Amino acid sequence: MRDSANPRAIQHNVMQHTKIAIVGLGTVGRGVARLLLEQGDRLARHAGRRLELAQVVVKDPAKKRKVAVPPDIISTELARITNDPEIAVVVMLIGGLEPARSIALELLAAGKDLVTANKALLAEHSVELFERARELGRSIAFEASVAGGIPILANISQCLSANRFESIHAILNGTSNYILSQMEAHGASYAEAVSEAQRLGYAEADPTMDVDGSDAAQKLAILAHLAFGAHADWNAIPRQGIDTLELADLRYAKELGYRIKLLAVAQRTPAGVELHVSPTLVRLGSSLADVRGADNAVSVVGDAVGRVFFSGPGAGQMPTASAVVADLIDTVVGRTAITFRTLELWSTATPTVALSDYENVAGRYYLRFNVADEPRVLAEVAGRLGSEGVSIASVIQHEAAGSGEGVVPLVIMTHNTTEGAVCRAVDAIDRLPFMRGASIRMRVRD
Repeated sequence: MRDSANPRAIQHNVMQHTKIAIVGLGTVGRGVARLLLEQGDRLARHAGRRLELAQVVVKDPAKKRKVAVPPDIISTELARITNDPEIAVVVMLIGGLEPARSIALELLAAGKDLVTANKALLAEHSVELFERARELGRSIAFEASVAGGIPILANISQCLSANRFESIHAILNGTSNYILSQMEAHGASYAEAVSEAQRLGYAEADPTMDVDGSDAAQKLAILAHLAFGAHADWNAIPRQGIDTLELADLRYAKELGYRIKLLAVAQRTPAGVELHVSPTLVRLGSSLADVRGADNAVSVVGDAVGRVFFSGPGAGQMPTASAVVADLIDTVVGRTAITFRTLELWSTATPTVALSDYENVAGRYYLRFNVADEPRVLAEVAGRLGSEGVSIASVIQHEAAGSGEGVVPLVIMTHNTTEGAVCRAVDAIDRLPFMRGASIRMRVRD
């Protein structure tokens, strides 16, 4: 049968094509390329046009890659994108700040709309990039920069836009969540869990940004801006990582009816928006406590909708590529341009929202002290806590192991207090002569 007799073939022949370019062909970039090259018909049905991968710019074109990109479209030359007026949208999937920032500005100046997953770039240079995009009549889409395959940014900025947001409690770093899950489920030490995460590709060779809370803080800054209009320097967001935790802390948390998660919190208070990232005891049986492995989750409270919960893969090649390509389709069909102009994100003209003083943030706390097994220790600790107005809700003090070292863990759950009060009390306790090693302090979410 001739193609002209096949209505489907005719439709493909007349369907408009849009040229796409990719900068960076790492893990996520390969996933995006695979979707564009292998799922063209499916994407065309959603976009109403064919998405043609026209150029790919990489550091090393000769490098072996597990995706069949035509070799003639791979190069190191950004000019092959900037000088081609038919390339409408560029998917920028290189990490870090430079040369990512310079490349983004050059692409915008060349008249390209951008899709990116680079949360560090957005957290650091969002105002500059978004103002420049608006000046040039271009747009920037960035769903994949937070929570991987979970469409949380679209839900906050569009689907839930009728709401005044009250709070966000989120697990935004899959590496940390995987490490904590391994420690709890298999009794692995922190070092063993990190090593396993690296072996599986969940953690980088240097996992510092993941385990010290920095990655989650960058993502929280983006979420907080969308939900509350808060302009927050991610470096200034109070954060504490999981790298000081021991297996004993997960066991004590379970004994108390909790599970430890690295939580990113944005919450409206009378004093402003409260922002922080910290390991937190979350009640067993709650939705956040049940998020295991490398998954992410976001719990959002709006005044109209109430509490809604999103969870799923927070990283990985194809989940993140899914979010990138969804942004790509929105950009190609014009939806991104409309929301980009309407939302005025990271605009110098937008009034800023006050941030609350972290010292006054209220909550309950889990405290663990390793102390000498001698009289009056508990009384001294209670006294120092009491002097700052911190009252004790419960105490766990097991007998010393038969090591002969005479050191026992003292675990305390406090009643409601403030960050400032508990920090001052713990600092004073850490200087007492019976202390053996650094203390552990974690927030509690009931």
